[in-house]
Amino acid sequence: MSIATRAAADSGNAEPPAAPAAPHPSSASSIAATTTSGDAGDGSARRRAYGWPLRFAVLSLIWGFSFLFIKVGTNGFAPLQVTLGRVGFGAAVLLAMLALKRQRLPRSARTWGHLTVAAFFLNALPFSLFAYAELTIPSTLAGICNAASPLWGMLLSVVALSEDRPTRRRVAGLGIGFLGVLTVLGAWQGFAGTDLAGTAMALGASLSYAVGWIYVRRTLAGVQDSHLSMSSAQLLLATLQLAVVTPLFTSLPVSYPVIPLLAVVALGTLGTGFAFLLQYGLVAEIGPTTAQMVTYFVPVIATTAGVALLDEQLSWNTPVGAVIVLAGAALTQSKPRRTNS
Repeated sequence: MSIATRAAADSGNAEPPAAPAAPHPSSASSIAATTTSGDAGDGSARRRAYGWPLRFAVLSLIWGFSFLFIKVGTNGFAPLQVTLGRVGFGAAVLLAMLALKRQRLPRSARTWGHLTVAAFFLNALPFSLFAYAELTIPSTLAGICNAASPLWGMLLSVVALSEDRPTRRRVAGLGIGFLGVLTVLGAWQGFAGTDLAGTAMALGASLSYAVGWIYVRRTLAGVQDSHLSMSSAQLLLATLQLAVVTPLFTSLPVSYPVIPLLAVVALGTLGTGFAFLLQYGLVAEIGPTTAQMVTYFVPVIATTAGVALLDEQLSWNTPVGAVIVLAGAALTQSKPRRTNS
């Protein structure tokens, strides 16, 4: 995910702060200005109205299948190698688009410094944790753990962001969401059949996203660089971080099996690069609130793909718990209705 689109969408309260970058549209207002200022005709508006649901569905499919791609990729390569390929191919897509649009990478050293931290918490760390987690847990469970990100975000934002005040609705959503996590894990049966280390890594990945989003909101709000420029720099930095770490903990592959290699390429070019471009366009066109609803389709698609294509087993508590998690996450992001005085 990109910094800008997630930052605003997951804040769950008022308007997102005006900033740029990648997962949390910190600069949703500036995006809206660039996309609504022109006098598009009625025909153009109708085409956009019919076009965005298709792109929304494609984005949901790409992110849902990302967990399957991770699982397949780790069948042929070490988790860190899968993650390095993911961010590397994703960065290549964004940098190519940056060149095509004749935009520049950020110039401020301060911005690069904050993006280095963002790249770690939003890309290098969570992507690696998911890859390691899927060595021992199904891709279906990893996809469901990913849906816990808004719950972590709400919990941390209450502590870290002074503008986020806990309401009864959001606290209830948090409680319901974590009840769903316990249901997925089968807590009443002592977590039997669940690899706790792998599950903890997947939940840690979703927590890392929340930490990264909050960091971006606090440090990169108001930066004038474009979302594409910021996100390209972020993925480039994540690639450099993993390029340093990966050789220290892995050896070069002795072979390059075709199917896992294609999975890594798809994970990077589609699940990380192209998916950002789709998400960026959706946020610009329909706003972060509607665009962020893709989060609730991802675990459904991840579960369907894992069961249908990888023959992963699915007990009753997994889909039931997933529904509870999503309900809690949706409640933490909802806003109370305004009453006219």
